[in-house]
Amino acid sequence: MDRVVRPEMIDTGEGSPAEIAASLRDMQFLNRAFGGEATTLRMIRKIARRAAQNDLTLLDSGAGFGKVPLAAREALAPSGIHLKVTLLDRVHLHLNHEERCVVGDALALPFRDASFDVVSCCLFAHHLEPHAVLQYANEALRVARIAVLINDLVRHPLHFVLACAARPIYRSRLTLHDAPVSVRRAYTRNEMHEILTGSAAAQVEVAQHYLYRMGAIAWKH
Repeated sequence: MDRVVRPEMIDTGEGSPAEIAASLRDMQFLNRAFGGEATTLRMIRKIARRAAQNDLTLLDSGAGFGKVPLAAREALAPSGIHLKVTLLDRVHLHLNHEERCVVGDALALPFRDASFDVVSCCLFAHHLEPHAVLQYANEALRVARIAVLINDLVRHPLHFVLACAARPIYRSRLTLHDAPVSVRRAYTRNEMHEILTGSAAAQVEVAQHYLYRMGAIAWKH
């Protein structure tokens, strides 16, 4: 299935604040139920093991409510891994202001080099064209000390069918439009690996997880 780019309503600013909030809650549910949270949790555990580090700082870019890294923080705490999360989004209304939040551009992160152990994103990369994914990866690698995590969708015909079939459970008209569009905009594992291999990363790993979730790790030198 070829990659097809159509605008997503969450990006174009359509919808009232209530509709945007409902769409973000839809994404929160989909991440919890269909592998998004589990994918990020698995990658963070891997980073903690490899770095032999139980205290990690994480910047989540394009964060929205940031429920994926916050769920990881809660799940990791009993095992002695402490995750300090900062959320960044370019739209003030998207952010969960109960946490440490920054309004900013993920392609020009407003932080010094090596400001966080890990920089992550969830359901953000498919919004970007390949050159912008590369720009994001390099910018995130600049700000990260250990690695960059990309949690996203895998483009596949069956995944597109599932996104359409799930329409009855969506609470927002924005999600009704955006969910199938997101799958068509997403990348395959091979495409993401090729893009990240062109970045400043020392090593790149791209794996497929439950129900067409992609987990990519770009390790620093």
